[in-house]
Formats: sequence, structure tokens, C-alpha cells
Amino acid sequence: MIDRAAQAAGAACAAAPISRTHPDSGPDPAPNRGAPADLPALVREIRAWGSELGFDSVRIADVDLSHAEAGLQRWLAQGYHGDMDYMANHGLKRARPAELVPGTVRAIVARMPYVPGADAPGWRQRELARLDDAGTANISLYARGRDYHKVLRNRLQQLAARIEAAIGPFGYRVFTDSAPVMEVALAAQGGLGWRGKHTLLLDRDGGSMFFLGEILVDVPFPPDPPGEAHCGSCHRCIDVCPTQAILAPYQLDARRCISYLTIEHKGAIPEALRAPMGNRVYGCDDCQLACPWNKFAHRATLPDFDVRNGFDAPDMVELFLWSEDEFNRRLEGSPIRRIGHERWLRNLAVGLGNGLRAATDPALAQRMRAALAARLADASPLVREHIEWALAQQAGA
Repeated sequence: MIDRAAQAAGAACAAAPISRTHPDSGPDPAPNRGAPADLPALVREIRAWGSELGFDSVRIADVDLSHAEAGLQRWLAQGYHGDMDYMANHGLKRARPAELVPGTVRAIVARMPYVPGADAPGWRQRELARLDDAGTANISLYARGRDYHKVLRNRLQQLAARIEAAIGPFGYRVFTDSAPVMEVALAAQGGLGWRGKHTLLLDRDGGSMFFLGEILVDVPFPPDPPGEAHCGSCHRCIDVCPTQAILAPYQLDARRCISYLTIEHKGAIPEALRAPMGNRVYGCDDCQLACPWNKFAHRATLPDFDVRNGFDAPDMVELFLWSEDEFNRRLEGSPIRRIGHERWLRNLAVGLGNGLRAATDPALAQRMRAALAARLADASPLVREHIEWALAQQAGA
């Protein structure tokens, strides 16, 4: 899961029993099925099939996450999940996959890189430079292409089908940011990497710019060893966070996280956090761009994650002037569409206000003011509040 705010503990939706009719499902468990004779050999095949399907690493995780339960409870008790009420649903099932899907004994955990394949060396420096471009809207790298939920779910389902063809019917359920599962903890348990100080999964050979998905299974595959941490004394991710959302190593207050504010949060963005948002209108990659391990980030191998709508450097004014129909049409198949047109305008109004304060080109500032003023009359109360704030910003303030 790539929304940092949600990935801190794993995103959630209502659990459902394993069923072929459920969109995140596999066949019903077969309790009388004998285990394949050579599970290690099958695991090697699973890794190879995963590679063919676009995953750059596939591992087997033991599903005992009892070590993560206390941390989850503390995070929720401190209110760091903000208004993501779904994080508190289902109790400790989030840390207990075998309770979420009875019969589960292992998880096949997989990751898929999303940095657009066309990006040449130096992509991190270019991304950081765009943060200083007053007229450009900054959209998180993961959201510039197709909705990852659909891509990963389809590929994981294909992987499960290959396993079924090899061993016959077995109990499984496919997830990708779609159930109360602690994805980062489960992935770390299976050796896909370790939880970094910014709370995201990190790997020495692949950085952190990847999606996570898992298949909960009733087959006792031999588990891989957990990942070992390699952050050392580095704290660049903490230092670079624009809103100081990373309170300390491994402690994220989602209520301050720009990913949360622009994606998960439904109300007004707290005024004190608007200026630090800069031109980040959907998500935030700063902690990942600052991480030294991301010099090893893998490029996406699937065309699904190629940039759409010019989202690598879009004109902020043009995006703000999209009608709701244009928003829905242009963003069909995009993860951005789920926030809706109103929150899109809210985020862009903040970006335009920050652009007005930073703009050195009078013509650009005039375009921004004209766009904001044009929407003021028919804006919803939520959007109007942010437009009025934006229009009050002064260059050089």
C-alpha cells in the first residue's frame, strides 16, 4: 500500500469468508487435501511465476504477527490514525490473519515496483526539483499511472491460479490494500524487507518504491526468515518530512502526513499544515526520495504504471479548472479518482495558494488568481474555505 498514512498499519475493509464469488477470493479450503510432497520446489516455482507476472520479489511469511499487536494498539490509542476509522475496525484481527481467514497458515507476500520504467538515472533529483516549481502540481509517483489495486489483484489471482494448476484446489484469498491486514509487518515477516523509520517497507536491493500484495493460504509452505533492518543511524526521512509527521523512528502521526491529508482526510486541511504542503496535491514522496536505499529502487516492468495525463509535471491551474465530468473522465482507472472532485479542488486550492506565495513570475501569479476567483462563486463550502485562504496568500510572505 502506498498511501503512507494508511500503510503505517495496513488499510482495511470488511472481511469476508473465502469464496469464489468474492472479488478478493480464491476457492474454498480443501481440508482433506494432502500437502504437496516437495513444498520447497513448489516455492521456487512460485517465485519464478511471480517474476513472470511482474513481481520483483515473492516470499513466504509465517502469519504469527503477535509481536506487532502492542504497537498497533498504542498507535490507535494515541489517535494517530486520524479519521481513518477503518483502522480501528476488526480489533486485533488485523494482526491475526488466521482469524481473518480461518485455515490460513502462511502468506505469499509479493512486491511490484512502480517507478515509471522510462525514468533515467537522476529521477530522485528531478522529483525533488519539481517541489520548488510554483506552477506545477506534484502527484505521488505511485498515482501517476493505473490504479495499482486492479493490477496487483489480477496478477496475484493469476499466481494463485498457477499454484492451483500445480497442486489442485487449495484455500486462499488474495489481498492488496483491501482488507484488515498489516501488510508491512507481514511482508517484513516474510523477508521482503524491513520496516524503515518512516514506517514503510525498505529493502537494500529495491528501496521502497513498490506496491505490496499477499495471498493468504492454507498450505504449510516453508517460511522465509524475517528481514533485517539496515537503517542504522540514518534519519533523513525524519528530517525531510515537510509537516514533521514522523515523530520519531517508526512513529507516524497520520494526522500530519500529507498523504493522509490529501487522500484520506475528508474535511478541511488544518491551516497550520497548508503552507508546508507546498505543491503536493496528491500524496507525498519526500521521505522516500530522501532515503539512500532508493538509489536502488527498481523500475516498473508493466506499462500500467506509465505516466498518464502528463502527471509527471502537470500545470496546476489546468488541473484546477477541470470540471467534475472531466475529472471523472480523465481519471478513469486512476487511484486518484476515489477522492472525488471536491477534495481534488481542495488540494489544488492549497497548492495554488502556496504557488501564489512562491511565484516570481507575475503572469503565473495572475493565472493562479484568476483560476481561484473563477471557482469561488460556485464552490462548495469546503472548497471555498481553501480558495479564500489561497487568495489571501501574498508573494514573498
